[in-house]
Amino acid sequence: MENVLRPLIVLGGSAVVPLLAGWLADLLLRRAGARHPETPLWNLLRRARVPLQVVLGTAVLAASWPQARVASLAEHRAGLDRLLTLVLIGASAWLVVRIAAAVVESVYARYAAATRDPARVRRVRTQVTLIQRVVVAVVGVVAAAAMLLTFPAMKTVGTSVLASAGVLGIVAGVAAQSTLGNLFAGLQIAFGDMVRIGDTVVVDGEWGTVEEITLTFLTVRTWDERRITMPVSYFTGKPFENWSRGGVRMTGSVLFHLDHAAPVAALRERLREVLAECPEWDGRDFSLAVTDTTPTTVLVRAVVTAKDADDLWTVRCAVRERLIAWVGEHHPYALPRVATAPAPGAPAEAEAEAEAEAEAEAEAEAEAKAEAQEDKSVPVPAPRTGDKPRTGRG
Repeated sequence: MENVLRPLIVLGGSAVVPLLAGWLADLLLRRAGARHPETPLWNLLRRARVPLQVVLGTAVLAASWPQARVASLAEHRAGLDRLLTLVLIGASAWLVVRIAAAVVESVYARYAAATRDPARVRRVRTQVTLIQRVVVAVVGVVAAAAMLLTFPAMKTVGTSVLASAGVLGIVAGVAAQSTLGNLFAGLQIAFGDMVRIGDTVVVDGEWGTVEEITLTFLTVRTWDERRITMPVSYFTGKPFENWSRGGVRMTGSVLFHLDHAAPVAALRERLREVLAECPEWDGRDFSLAVTDTTPTTVLVRAVVTAKDADDLWTVRCAVRERLIAWVGEHHPYALPRVATAPAPGAPAEAEAEAEAEAEAEAEAEAEAKAEAQEDKSVPVPAPRTGDKPRTGRG
């Protein structure tokens, strides 16, 4: 009977203890979160309940399973100890990552709630995101190294690696030059404040919003929901446009090609009315002026403002659409056209010369037709009877 109860007690205790500890920790964190709602850390730490239970359960089982006195398990004691050690190392790394993520997110949440500057919030968000990724990478590497060192053969390999660390470091640096360059570029972007999550940027002729920044690559979401993934070293080695740097407010222009007779003053007043009805216009400034002229048209530029790039695009489209419709409805003569006749108000001499040229062309055509008819009316003489056709022999 003892041979049956002892293993059940050991296994049951290894399961009950972590469950009770996890429930108690979750209860305490829930009460702390309710008592201090302004601090999100306590509720975020509740995410670490499962890895905490795994760590406690593995530790209790590793310490108590020899007391079960099971002969079949005693034969494989070394293998079971190593297995439990590996699980304990992995669960501990999982627990550390969860706690670090909770602390980082809590710091960011409190900073975002206390700061009204969106640019600073995006900068801190970028930094904490990369810090969290660095912590995860470091913890993962340390956990993997600790797991490998539990094997006796790997200890010998580790000693050899440490002895030749200088040579291996040089070889690894040359082989992973691109990867290391992206890694340091990611840290430079995070703490150099060159580009942040949520910034509007233009890269390779495509404009979009920075959606994700990692230690090696950066993702830009375009206006048509495409994702452009680029190495972070691109942003440290090549110029790019950051429309959110120094503020998100923007100024844009709309160009019109109109006839020389276009009513510019009336068009300027109509622009004022269109912007007053457009909710995306921020009301800072607007203007309309003739910026260039050609032999057939004038170039009219309307300048508008908006609070960000998305609203600016909407304002420009609305101004272009409504002003063209207004010109076509009220001033159709102002639309560009190709001149096929003398302009109204041309000098009389020019008109007389044009009429004389037209009359001369008509007379020349009449004379040509008369000559053609005369050629057709001349009779052709018929051959005489008895005449033989001549041959080439003479």
